[in-house]
Amino acid sequence: MTDQPETDQQELTLIDHLLELRSRVLRALVAVVAVIILLIPFARPLYSLFSAPLVSRLPEGSSMIAIDVASPFFAPFKLVMVLGLLLAMPFVLYQLWAFVAPGLYRQEQRLAKPLLAASLVLFYAGCAFAYFVVFPVIFTFFTAMAPEGIAVMTDINRYLDFILVLFLAFGLSFQVPIVIIVLVALGLVSPDGLGKARPYVIVGAFTVAMLVTPPDIISQTLLAVPVLLLYEAGIRLSRLLVKQGDESNSGEVLKR
Repeated sequence: MTDQPETDQQELTLIDHLLELRSRVLRALVAVVAVIILLIPFARPLYSLFSAPLVSRLPEGSSMIAIDVASPFFAPFKLVMVLGLLLAMPFVLYQLWAFVAPGLYRQEQRLAKPLLAASLVLFYAGCAFAYFVVFPVIFTFFTAMAPEGIAVMTDINRYLDFILVLFLAFGLSFQVPIVIIVLVALGLVSPDGLGKARPYVIVGAFTVAMLVTPPDIISQTLLAVPVLLLYEAGIRLSRLLVKQGDESNSGEVLKR
């Protein structure tokens, strides 16, 4: 008889969690859709802005083209959808945090909250690095390497797919310090072990850069070098984390 009320209470708790999860997901979706709707009137200027790194470096008399009939509409709209998701991401992550945070310990919350914010900032920083640093370099290189008599005229849809892949690649690659700190905090790796693995990381960084960037040494280097620098930053930050953890544990021992 005593087990029945406890079972009912657990079921109610599970239902409450599912209802809260549905509410959080709906709020996140509404935020994304709202941002997309706000951006739709600016779809064409936004596409012009994102195509500027290539258009400004095309030879005189060249321009971008639309191969498919519907590309002039769908390419800007696709860009708006991606931007809507990226711009609404802080609110989406907040909804995720609000759902997960009550189940975390206070120490875990103190670590997770700044890491979540830093992860978002680093993703935006990676996208900005791609737009302001990588795109001008690689598009200048590509247009300059075109054989004589070949008109460089890129399809707007293929160009969008190309830059979105690079945005994603650089945004995710800039998460390296966050990944390192999380792995060290979980005790899966140590800062000293990460330092010893540096030669393998160098090879891995250039290998990944070769797979996700265009087949030229410039763009590969522009991705691999920041990853390696962020790897070193992650090691240094993880050492501070370990040091603070040792000091707090020593303080607890002294109190006892």
